[in-house]
Amino acid sequence: MKLATFNINGVNGRLPLLLAWLKTSAPDVVCLQELKAPDERFPVKALEDAGYGAIWHGQKSWNGVAILARGHEPVETRKGLPGEPGDTHSRYIEAAVNGVLVGCLYLPNGNPAPGPKFDYKLRWFERLQNHASDLLRSGAPVVLAGDFNVMPTDMDVYAPERWRDDALFRPEVRDAYARLLKDGWTDALRSLYPEERIYTFWKYWRNSFARDAGLRIDHFLLSPAIKARLQDGGVDRDVRGHENPSDHAPAWISLAPDSPPRRRR
Repeated sequence: MKLATFNINGVNGRLPLLLAWLKTSAPDVVCLQELKAPDERFPVKALEDAGYGAIWHGQKSWNGVAILARGHEPVETRKGLPGEPGDTHSRYIEAAVNGVLVGCLYLPNGNPAPGPKFDYKLRWFERLQNHASDLLRSGAPVVLAGDFNVMPTDMDVYAPERWRDDALFRPEVRDAYARLLKDGWTDALRSLYPEERIYTFWKYWRNSFARDAGLRIDHFLLSPAIKARLQDGGVDRDVRGHENPSDHAPAWISLAPDSPPRRRR
């Protein structure tokens, strides 16, 4: 089972890129962020023609998340993160796909920090941790995937000294991510590549992609019930080099099939 996460940065404007990548990469499940489209403008027909069922939580101009499943219709289990009823941002959607519960998230950027946007980011992180704790208690196989807008360690940013005061790298944010790992979640890509610099995002300016001046802010967190199934993972960097790209590249992991329960004699 191949799962991917891709901050598409405008699903309609980059639909040809998305469809081409789906055709060549053929992931079984895709988490998309930054749709930048209201619900009625989500390109469901084009994705169906490409062989993917979809659920989505859109928003005009900003945010927006979706889960795609190849040859299946994802079974929606949640739309929106609990804990703040007045929050109208479309940043979380959750579905059951092939026996795995998949949470797709787009965590707030939080800049400028300190300030109201950073405070919102920290509240959102706390709500995520509370919901993630409930998911862990369920014992279900869960993958939380998406744009977390956090570089967990110095290895996840090309020039750590330049980012110390940024909302993606401030200690409060890295501590919040570390608490998720302490609770029992596994950072899939870092567990596969413990000593390598792996980036998923490159700014559009200053020739960042060509210089490989990147950040790792797109992550997969695995619950204890599924972490042993992790086989492989990586980043489709070439997609970032295409015409009219997102500033993110798709990241992916592959999971072994679930072992059937043993029969009792």
